[in-house]
Amino acid sequence: MYPEYMVAPIREDLTSAGFEQLMTPEEVEQALSTKEGTVLVAINSVCGCAASKARPALKMAVASADQKPDKMITVFAGMEADAVAKAREYMLPYPPSSPSIALFKDGELVHMIERYHIEGNELNRIVDNLKGAFEAYC
Repeated sequence: MYPEYMVAPIREDLTSAGFEQLMTPEEVEQALSTKEGTVLVAINSVCGCAASKARPALKMAVASADQKPDKMITVFAGMEADAVAKAREYMLPYPPSSPSIALFKDGELVHMIERYHIEGNELNRIVDNLKGAFEAYC
């Protein structure tokens, strides 16, 4: 776990863009057990690829997309371990990955972006990937 003063600005990077920070497994279950609408999930992290690509791509995609998810949530890897573990249960069969981004529609996982899609990719390609998923499913 990291000191909260270190992660507070990292949390705010997404919450200021409209993401709801979930802290408990119960909150995650409530958000992801819905069978109607779309939910975008960001597993946030302190790593460099989260700072330079994942969070900026999420914010850019949400800000510029014509179609957007109904709900946007985030959990923080390395902090709320139980909440992250619960979110990852919904992301199976994908292995744990931080950062990562998942889109659910009507309770089903329909799009997944793993860390290796983020760290080795250009920012605009990640944005386009997200916007394409929004157009297809939202």
